[in-house]
Amino acid sequence: MKKTGILVLALAFISMSFNDPSKTFKDILKVDVSSSKITWKGYKPVGSHAGTISLQSGSIVIENNQIVGGFFTVDMNSIKDEDGNSKLEDHLKSADFFEVESFPNATFEIVKTENKEGKTFVTGVMTIKSVSKEITFPATVSETDSSFTLTSETFKINRAEFHVKYKSKTFFNDLKDKFVNDEFDLQVTIVAKK
Repeated sequence: MKKTGILVLALAFISMSFNDPSKTFKDILKVDVSSSKITWKGYKPVGSHAGTISLQSGSIVIENNQIVGGFFTVDMNSIKDEDGNSKLEDHLKSADFFEVESFPNATFEIVKTENKEGKTFVTGVMTIKSVSKEITFPATVSETDSSFTLTSETFKINRAEFHVKYKSKTFFNDLKDKFVNDEFDLQVTIVAKK
């Protein structure tokens, strides 16, 4: 009788542990870099330039069908100008801008997400040229049987915060109209396969 009582208690404990609503299942999905996309656009008084840059690798963490974490590595050598201007591409890779010979990668780590007003607000730490800053941007998340896709709205990054100094009014006060805006646009689409 004693053994039966212990067995019943053990089974009840096991059952409770499997049905505990506070316990959640997390899954780590690999990012499909060929299906993912990052676009950028920079501004100056007399115009703008736009292009793309590629992910090198990445993963996202899923909990209760929501993206709750992730880590992404960007290949800074992949900077492209949409007009195919190789001189501009080389300049962006140089010490004037992103200094890719010394800093070949940038990274972004999701530290939290918050759902409100039908959007997912993603907060993470972006690291460019070994400088790390926390940023938040709005995005939508969609799911199919085979993938999760995170699509950001266009958001702004201040390059001066990452010590990208070329013709920046933050560092030089005598540029007049020969400056390049500190803020540039980013838009990110991340596709992760289940």
